[in-house]
Amino acid sequence: MVTRMSHLFVRTLRDDPVDAEVPSHRLLVRAGYVRRAAPGIYSWLPLGYTVLRNVERIVRAEMDAIGAQEVHFPALLPKEPYEATGRYEDYGDNIFRLQDRKGAGYLLGPTHEEMFTLLVKDLYSSYKDLPVMLYQIQTKYRDEQRPRAGILRGREFVMKDSYSFDVTDEDFATSYAAHRAAYVKIFDRLGLDYVIVKAMSGAMGGSASEEFLATAENGEDTYVRSPGGYAANVEAVQSVVPEPLGAQEMATLPAAHVEDTPDTPTIETLVALANAEHPQPGHAWTAADTLKNVVVVVRHPDGRREPLAIGLPGDREVDLKRLGAQVEPAEIESFDEDDFADHPDLVKGYLGPAVLGETSKSAIRYLLDPRVADGTSWITGADERGRHVFGLVAGRDFAADGRIEAAEVRAGDPAPDGSGPLQLARGIEMGHIFELGRKYADALGLKVLDENGKLVTVTMGSYGIGVSRAVAAIVENSHDDAGIIWPREVAPAHVHLVAAGKDDQLFVEAERIAADLEAAGVTVIYDDRRRVSPGVKFKDAELIGVPTIVVVGRGLADGVVEVKDRATGERRDVGIHDVVDVLSSAPQAR
Repeated sequence: MVTRMSHLFVRTLRDDPVDAEVPSHRLLVRAGYVRRAAPGIYSWLPLGYTVLRNVERIVRAEMDAIGAQEVHFPALLPKEPYEATGRYEDYGDNIFRLQDRKGAGYLLGPTHEEMFTLLVKDLYSSYKDLPVMLYQIQTKYRDEQRPRAGILRGREFVMKDSYSFDVTDEDFATSYAAHRAAYVKIFDRLGLDYVIVKAMSGAMGGSASEEFLATAENGEDTYVRSPGGYAANVEAVQSVVPEPLGAQEMATLPAAHVEDTPDTPTIETLVALANAEHPQPGHAWTAADTLKNVVVVVRHPDGRREPLAIGLPGDREVDLKRLGAQVEPAEIESFDEDDFADHPDLVKGYLGPAVLGETSKSAIRYLLDPRVADGTSWITGADERGRHVFGLVAGRDFAADGRIEAAEVRAGDPAPDGSGPLQLARGIEMGHIFELGRKYADALGLKVLDENGKLVTVTMGSYGIGVSRAVAAIVENSHDDAGIIWPREVAPAHVHLVAAGKDDQLFVEAERIAADLEAAGVTVIYDDRRRVSPGVKFKDAELIGVPTIVVVGRGLADGVVEVKDRATGERRDVGIHDVVDVLSSAPQAR
């Protein structure tokens, strides 16, 4: 059936929403695809819901093609399975918890690993039942502290999550590869410019994982890639570190010594004074020669606050996202003045390793950046105001409780695999595939009998796609100053037909073209509004972003209509009696 603008439930806007931060938020609201209901919560209007269903259709087609079977779980879930895996507490404030009238605890599902695991446990008990792959497309809920960017990061969103269940690691590798190949097909069909990167598993647990990131200048995720093909989310990058020295080699290094360094609470002031009053032969001191010790607070899901000190080269900053990924499900908070008051041994601006570590007087856990390898020599705080230690050697003069990847990754850093210098770019996480292993199966007792009649724990994989987020990511990838430019696979229609003028004959011909196109399998949005100027209709057509715009206007007197490609801007005249054949013969990707 032809979609008529005169009856379509839509109101386009000329001005941007005041809270719009990114193009997708601005354009999806202005073009009448979504409407804000509450912070981080959006209603889908007819145009937007059509696009969302088209994305779902593509996802279903490719999941079905690899033999995955669709199920559908409730969004309201009992808390007990999540308590069994520890995630009811691990999620902290990020999930919606509630009680029924009898006091039983529930949550709105942020993800469904536990439910899938229990479902397979309930129905399957033998290796003969496996492998199996199950998926759902379901609304999920997370209590984002700062929902932003429209439907890119909301509190309610639609996800496809699927899970594979295998008896052996070898069988799991086959399931993982099948999902990965399906994801490539899905994102190709969605028309996204994307990269596949190594990633962190985070609160999901498990071992290795990969992310599919849609490239976007304002994406929330930073990733790196090298000329030789290395690609990783910045949170998963492993630093290239110097070879550590042995004890005998370290013993030959000059002894550490404390120097007066008044008024040097910052790295910049310290380096300037060191070069002026304590120069070294060979090269000038730089920030990279200093050891900066940064203290933060790790807030655990149970509310416990744990101070954590991080030692890193002074020319690097702590990357809070990288640090956060290392401590999930805990969160990072600042170490404020009250915290310093509670730890008088910590001299702000002159903090050194001597007072740090779980066995020290402060009992503050101390972790080093991997670049602070055994045998490296540093200038660092002497734990006295106005004094620093020169030549303090890691592994000889001080030790830590471990190491952590928390320093910023910079353009030009070497790739961990030796494939060249890293380049930084930004993207939007669209898909994430995990090697879950046996974490959830162990926690929930998912075992089957193997060929020898022995109970074995099932190996699992988890695979997610942000379905509603894909709608926004496509817009981020594909728009111009005039509006959205939809790929044909997901567009709300194939053709936007505009009757541009007041002559009745224009509308008669436009009606005929619309009906004939629909009969030929080409979906149409027909702007049949009589009291709207051609200029407004043209602006609405470009804002809405259907791939092909057909204008029935002044050219009708010459027997032609104008056909415009929304993506390229190319215009051409097509005979009034040929236009249906021309457009119906073009691939419409439905």
